[in-house]
Amino acid sequence: MAMDVRAPKIISFRDLQVFQDGYRLAMEVFKITREFPSEERYSLTSQMLNSSRSIPANIAEGWAKRQFERVFKRHLLDSIGSANEMLVWIDTAADCGYITVSEKSSFLADYDVLGRQLNQLFEKWKTY
Repeated sequence: MAMDVRAPKIISFRDLQVFQDGYRLAMEVFKITREFPSEERYSLTSQMLNSSRSIPANIAEGWAKRQFERVFKRHLLDSIGSANEMLVWIDTAADCGYITVSEKSSFLADYDVLGRQLNQLFEKWKTY
């Protein structure tokens, strides 16, 4: 008897690995920015929180509208843009001494993977 090794069925945006990874990273950004100086609350901290949260939020919003290809893809492009924006904020946080070199490397690697996942979903969205 053959085993069924197909990927699990995607029923909700929460089932998408890219959403799960984006949400996890947003929570990591939240935790790390709590240690930033208070004078950064309305600048770098706010930028990082907004950008990181925008990624899973746009995935969720786009998923709800996925029957309209252009609308779904626009939301994915917004997520890709926010992931790229995070690369700048991570560099800035490191250069300001708010995160360690190790934290910077880890975040950059994670956002690189997330960007690739988003691009793959953008290219192959009909197969999800």
